Amino acid sequence: IVENAQGFYSTNFQYVPVGIKQLKGETLPSKFALEQNYPNPFNPATTIKYSIPQAGVGSALTVQLKVYDVLGREVATLVNQKQKPGNYEVTFNAKSAAGGLSSGVYFYQLKAGSLISTKKMIIMK
Repeated sequence: IVENAQGFYSTNFQYVPVGIKQLKGETLPSKFALEQNYPNPFNPATTIKYSIPQAGVGSALTVQLKVYDVLGREVATLVNQKQKPGNYEVTFNAKSAAGGLSSGVYFYQLKAGSLISTKKMIIMK
């Protein structure tokens, strides 16, 4: 039963992040920022923090946070939604991504409107 459930899940669902949360109690960021993941290298989970600045009154930007392998192939989508200005944190579990990611170098890229930032991370098993 467990194998059937795992097979169904891995063939019918793309990666679902462990959690995306907006960090409360802080002032709105004045600039766009993608921080280095922590811990790095990691196994199996890491945390990625980023900041979305205010682009206009009552504005929300379409935000995408994706993970790519060294060949530039997308291996996981962590965020793909409109978000209000603020500070955010995402937990990424490499075991949950497309059958599990192997050890190696990966890149994560944040796009918010016309702003783009990319960082490197290492999975070490």
